[in-house]
Amino acid sequence: MRMDYSGFEPVVGTIFNISRGGDCCSQMISLRTGNGIVNFHVNAETLIIDNRQLRRGMEVVAYYDRYLPVPLIFPPQYQAQLIAVPGRNEQVVLQFFDRNLLAGDRSLQLNIGQNTSVRTVNGQNFGCSPGGHMLLVFYSVTTRSQPPQTTPRQIVVLC
Repeated sequence: MRMDYSGFEPVVGTIFNISRGGDCCSQMISLRTGNGIVNFHVNAETLIIDNRQLRRGMEVVAYYDRYLPVPLIFPPQYQAQLIAVPGRNEQVVLQFFDRNLLAGDRSLQLNIGQNTSVRTVNGQNFGCSPGGHMLLVFYSVTTRSQPPQTTPRQIVVLC
């Protein structure tokens, strides 16, 4: 099964509540964001990068598929497709990067460093060039050039 990540929208926030979902295999997490509260269903099909245990007080980037239907309720409620936990002062971006490691929207240029971890979504080392794939990139500082350049801490290749 191949997943299309092009419709994924990020929501950055801090988990302030975790409750059991409709069954024992799912849960609802509530995020406090700059725009208010957003709820996410998390189930067995949600990709949680590094298999991190989600906890209250944790800052996360939760992605939902903007092409899936959502209930018209407040606060908004989405099905979490992917959740990443950035490090301190770190940003996370999900983009297609070409073979030169330039983001599809030309917003970021990647430079692979000696300490950059490049792996697949299930944690395996990725032995090829990550260019030409959808990448989840964890980074902290960028240059002021156009496009900004960064040497990421971690790249997750979404094959």
